[in-house]
Amino acid sequence: MLWVAVTVVGLGFLIALEIASRRYGVRGPITDQAREVIFAPRSGTVLYAGMALMTVVLTWRQRFVALGAAVGIDVVFWLVRRAVDAEAMFGNGALWVTLACGVIALTRRTGRDRVLLLKGVGLALLLVAGRKTGYAWLLITAKTRPTVLDQYVATADHALGNPSWLAGRIVASTGTVGAHILEWVYIQLPVAAVAVALYQLRRVAVERRFPGHHLVRTFLVIGLLGPGIYMLFPVVGPVFAYGADGGHWAVTNLWPHTPPPVGNPQPVPFNAVTPRNCMPSLHTAWATAIFVHALKGPWVLRFAGAFWLVATLGATLGFGYHYGADIIAGVVFTLTIDMALGSLDRGWDRPAKRFVVYGATVFTAFLVSYRCLSTEMAALPWVFGPLLMLATVSVVYGYARITMQSKLTAVPGHAEPRREPQPELL
Repeated sequence: MLWVAVTVVGLGFLIALEIASRRYGVRGPITDQAREVIFAPRSGTVLYAGMALMTVVLTWRQRFVALGAAVGIDVVFWLVRRAVDAEAMFGNGALWVTLACGVIALTRRTGRDRVLLLKGVGLALLLVAGRKTGYAWLLITAKTRPTVLDQYVATADHALGNPSWLAGRIVASTGTVGAHILEWVYIQLPVAAVAVALYQLRRVAVERRFPGHHLVRTFLVIGLLGPGIYMLFPVVGPVFAYGADGGHWAVTNLWPHTPPPVGNPQPVPFNAVTPRNCMPSLHTAWATAIFVHALKGPWVLRFAGAFWLVATLGATLGFGYHYGADIIAGVVFTLTIDMALGSLDRGWDRPAKRFVVYGATVFTAFLVSYRCLSTEMAALPWVFGPLLMLATVSVVYGYARITMQSKLTAVPGHAEPRREPQPELL
């Protein structure tokens, strides 16, 4: 009944975020999601991606019925909104179908069929809820952290060669085409995650069970733990702290042409609107998770995962959303979490335990060094730069080695399970 306990804890977390959001005069994740049953969604793409995850538990016929119903409902919503001159957006149909499958599971299913369908619906709603809780978390970071630590990270970033300033100039030189491509990749990261997850979960309907470890688990845990680090280490990013987007709150307007001078870093007051969502870079963390899970698929999926990782790195740095220090912290953060979740499935052995402890130690050391040794790091870049990269590479190497060993020692796959007849969805 672990999934029941997780559901209860998740619901309590959503309620807490709802209450916290209301205190600041905005809708919380529960209210925001409930409105999308009728009103225009923020992201119809995410709602359809969530429905796609839910359909892994259905037969192909049921999937076509679900997709047709979702599109039909969206067409009706579009016609009504056009008639009343309301905001046009798609996605309501996907949400309606997902909720309908939940009702069907509770009223027309029993035993394993009910549990499997509820897990599929829960997976879809978790993806959507994760996006909503992210919005709430970003608001809370902006409201509760009046000062930011950008000067510390920018100073430490001298040890890495100020990569955001370099990437910003490169992206600017590509013109609007390059910027639009990177922006699309940056925004549609959940879609790439769903594509990889659909490959990993492609046999759920046949085997009548979910695999023990898959991308969605890592994706959601990253989104759950990451904002907590935001609260401990609030950073807004170069384009806000050192660029025009920060307005009069910016320390100075230098990004991306002139790296900031090395001085005595101090916490800097900032507005109560801009999220403190830099440390670690969760977009880098999610893109890294997509890449490492895509490596288990065919070459097309591996190529797509590599492209999404490289493009996401280009966007996070080139748009001035992150420093180089955020990027390497995000990589270590992800690999540590994914190893821990994978070990929960296959069992904790000594190498996995050591790696998780080591990864957590490296991540903590990064944060402490950025906060306490930033001036020394900027003064001795030829020492601290290689040390930072060596620590990151050591985590990547350890993850790759343990993962490869796990594949070599894994028990050979079981025989193809007998396909059981599945009840009709509708």
